[in-house]
Formats: sequence, C-alpha cells, structure tokens
Amino acid sequence: MQKIGFAEAVERIVGEDPRYSRDVYPFVRDALDFTVKQQKKNKEGYPRHVSPGQLLDGIRVFALKEFGPMVPTVFGYWNVRSCEDLGHIVFNMIRKEILGKNESDTIEQFRDGYDFHEAFVAPFVAAPKAPAAKPKSESLRAETGS
Repeated sequence: MQKIGFAEAVERIVGEDPRYSRDVYPFVRDALDFTVKQQKKNKEGYPRHVSPGQLLDGIRVFALKEFGPMVPTVFGYWNVRSCEDLGHIVFNMIRKEILGKNESDTIEQFRDGYDFHEAFVAPFVAAPKAPAAKPKSESLRAETGS
C-alpha cells in the first residue's frame, strides 16, 4: 500500500466524515508536535507515545497560545465543541495512518477531558470586582442624616 501525503489524507477524511473543517487537522498535528516539544523541554524525556490526556492538555495550551480568547470562535467554526470531538478528529487521523496509537488508547479517553468553557472562556473572563467601599465622609453623612 502506497503512503499518501497529509493533504490527501485530510481530503479523504473530510470526504468520509464532513463533521469537522479540514483546517482542524493541521492544527491537531501541530498541537501534537507542540506537546512533544513541551515534554522534551520539561525534561520528561523523549516520549515514545503521547496519551490522549496529554494530547488534550497540549491542545488546550497550544490553542490558547495560538488563538487566545478566540479559541471558542475558531473551534466553533471548525465544529469542535468538546474533547470528544477532538477524539473523533484524532481517531480519523489514526485511521488514515497520520497518527499512531497504543492498544490502550480509546476514543472514550477523550470524553473524560475538560469542559470547553472552563478551558477556553474562563481564563479570559474578569473576576467580578467587589463593590467599592464608600468613603468614610459619605458614611458619616448618611448616618447623621446630613
């Protein structure tokens, strides 16, 4: 069997499973590369395999780095709404031999990922500010009725 290139593999994936934009596939590949580099940088050694949980963490960090507060918009455009969607994308890539997997890797491991709102919206939502305290002079006037 002849190995096909990345772009052709993505075209075949999108033809078979049109749920997700073709643009998400290079992003996931780049997020995997980012995850591997981060593991090397953190002196975790050269990983022979990135687990689904490690990949999800890498995707989260990489997405925030690349898109900042626009992650929900970009992911929405790609029709990616949950970690389970990311799992389907990864397993589409595995089926086309773009990525590999261990026997223990399952799509179910992606379902147990993070909440998208907590991961991609909450970091950019300002914490509510406590109401400003009244200056003492106003408090005294209110108490004395002046």
